[in-house]
Amino acid sequence: MRITAEDETGGALSLPVEELAAAVAEAVLDELGCPYEASAGLLVTDEAGIQELNSTMRGIDAVTDVLSFPALDFPAPGDFSFLEDDAVTADAFDPESGELILGDIAVCAQRVREQALAYGHSERREFAFLVAHSVLHLTGYDHETPDEAQVMEALQEKVLTGLGITRDTADREDRI
Repeated sequence: MRITAEDETGGALSLPVEELAAAVAEAVLDELGCPYEASAGLLVTDEAGIQELNSTMRGIDAVTDVLSFPALDFPAPGDFSFLEDDAVTADAFDPESGELILGDIAVCAQRVREQALAYGHSERREFAFLVAHSVLHLTGYDHETPDEAQVMEALQEKVLTGLGITRDTADREDRI
């Protein structure tokens, strides 16, 4: 998984954001059985930046922790089989790299810090959680209903546990 990251905050998070995001995204895609190499953009921004994006792109004038901007409309969550149709795939893959273009993720650095403190875990754990959550959105998952939320939460926890990024071990650099 290739993540192209931009940090508008000048390093507000003392994390290897690009490397960590790529590892988490790759683990999500592996869990979903994605048969393609993929790419996504990542923006780490501040509260003003995420509020502006949320207002401009979603019409919601509020700060949030993470935003997902899918490049594809998955007919079924995590089901990549629709990409076998040549008519669908015309713009789905990067012509130079051949990677599946999933879309973009925006993360608010202040919310990562605040939520890590509120939930009693590290910024690393919170950032990884938000990336996993966002990649699931990029692949068609949502949490509008309790059943959808339960599915997303289970996938997020499975991926993060598999990476060794649990609430009690979130400060260790075991794998990433």
